Amino acid sequence: MEPAGSGGAQELLGELEARVRAVVRASSWWERRGVDCAILALSLLAVPAGFLCLRCENVLFFAVGIITLGVCHSTLTVKGSHLATHGALTESKCWSKFWTLFFVEVCTAFTADYASYGHVKMHHGYTNVVGMGDSSTWRLPCLNRYIYMFLAPLLIPVLTPLVAVERLREVQLRTALRTLGLVSLGLYSHYWLLLNVSGFRSPGSALVCMFVTRSLLAHPYLHVNIFQHIGLPMFSRDRKPPRVHMMSLGVLNLPRLPVLDWAFGHSIISCHVEHHLFPTLSDNMCLKVKPVVSQFLQEKQLPYNEDSYLARFRMFLSHYEEFMVKAPPITELVGLQ
Repeated sequence: MEPAGSGGAQELLGELEARVRAVVRASSWWERRGVDCAILALSLLAVPAGFLCLRCENVLFFAVGIITLGVCHSTLTVKGSHLATHGALTESKCWSKFWTLFFVEVCTAFTADYASYGHVKMHHGYTNVVGMGDSSTWRLPCLNRYIYMFLAPLLIPVLTPLVAVERLREVQLRTALRTLGLVSLGLYSHYWLLLNVSGFRSPGSALVCMFVTRSLLAHPYLHVNIFQHIGLPMFSRDRKPPRVHMMSLGVLNLPRLPVLDWAFGHSIISCHVEHHLFPTLSDNMCLKVKPVVSQFLQEKQLPYNEDSYLARFRMFLSHYEEFMVKAPPITELVGLQ
């Protein structure tokens, strides 16, 4: 099959959208939004149990508390923030704004405006376009491969609020004050609960516990963000391919991983291709349309990238200089532009 031009690509995307719309229309509210709302609700309900487990002197119960809070934190900050910024939790714009502020600013300690701009408008609008949506924010050329892959993830809970404060220079004063207030509320609430519910006796031990729970899944979080785009074809802004080709070429799915499926969501792990093609679908709906999307792309002889977590990890270790230090080469796709 010859590669389609922009007109043919539009027809391909329209055909795929029609198939996916049919699946969505035949789905219940529970399938479209309810499953993911329930996961987030359960995570919120599990938070008090996690803090109470930390009161126990029994090592096993203490470990359960750490794991519970760590997984709940990732679920609320990664899955919750991701779905909220895409408007996948509710059809109401007011509630969508509320949940974005709650998950991004209160829970994640980041700025909602920049999260929406950087992820939704840039990364999704210009996926793998060099200098715009190419995941370059995750590239730190000054670090060697072992420090980056094994130690750098531990900096994420510390750097996140610092980067948020730095970004506030670019927003209006009212927005900056709101963000500072909500970020402070989230961080102080976590700290206060450790002291007054979990029974930590010193500020230092409470801060260490905050760091441990917030960094529990930081390694897979950083890894997944680079595994699914960096190392795949990269494009220039003036010669990027049509959308259906850009997403099929520049996005990769990882296999289903139970803990990460729960904490990060299917759209970030095993249905990333589907998510980039249909970003407003919930995690559960991405999983439901996955067979439709994969079958369609294979029928049209378009790439459907999949690889294992371990295989990508090994590849990044062996090709770290090429992927994470040097500037990525522009992929030329003759006949697609």
